[in-house]
Amino acid sequence: MLKKHIPNTITCLNLISGCIATYYAFQADYSMALLFIVIGAVFDFFDGMSARLLHVSSPIGKELDSLADCITFGFAPSAIVFSFLNSQLSIVNYQFIPYLAFIMAAFSALRLAKFNLDERQALGFIGLPTPANALFWGSLIWSLDWQRWFEPYLLPDFWLYIVLVLIPISSYLLVSEIPMFALKFKTWGWKGNEVKYIFLLTCIPLLLLLGVSGLAAIIAWYVILSAINAHFFNAPDSLNSKP
Repeated sequence: MLKKHIPNTITCLNLISGCIATYYAFQADYSMALLFIVIGAVFDFFDGMSARLLHVSSPIGKELDSLADCITFGFAPSAIVFSFLNSQLSIVNYQFIPYLAFIMAAFSALRLAKFNLDERQALGFIGLPTPANALFWGSLIWSLDWQRWFEPYLLPDFWLYIVLVLIPISSYLLVSEIPMFALKFKTWGWKGNEVKYIFLLTCIPLLLLLGVSGLAAIIAWYVILSAINAHFFNAPDSLNSKP
């Protein structure tokens, strides 16, 4: 039956998008790398949706989805960071530094493996989703590379150190136990969806003011808002009741 192959085909398109994004990352073409990560994210959204609509979910589809995500949202953003660090590095004796970017690829794989086994994440997430992490890095590095006019006003290797600090933070967030809300609506009313609506409404001015660069700010805001929601309101709607 042809329809049973549709979701897996879409998943493979996600994986191919990640491969192309990785190619452009190593070419230091960050705009194209980000574009193909976004395309991969679109395919990632529709593969699960098509599987549910066609009632053809399968164990192999779940495993294939994780493998595709590991490339598009794990290896590709790590390659972007590697390429950026390599271009910024001016300390000859520390040429190993760019390779630290691939720590995120390992943590992305670990996060995806945990997600497949964690039954608590049916209605929300525990830890930062890999697509969000990939969009953050793609947008951030694209912004830093595009807006080089401000570099003369900064200390030498300023962005190199900022990125190096963000790598372990990002890796930690991927496997953390911080509950993070998903943009899934049971109802369209305000009650019970306050955090989601606040997030969506604040995304609009960020995108209007910052353009593509706003994606990094949006992901950072998503993490902060999720942490606030979890700490002060116990994230009542972010997770299901399973242990």
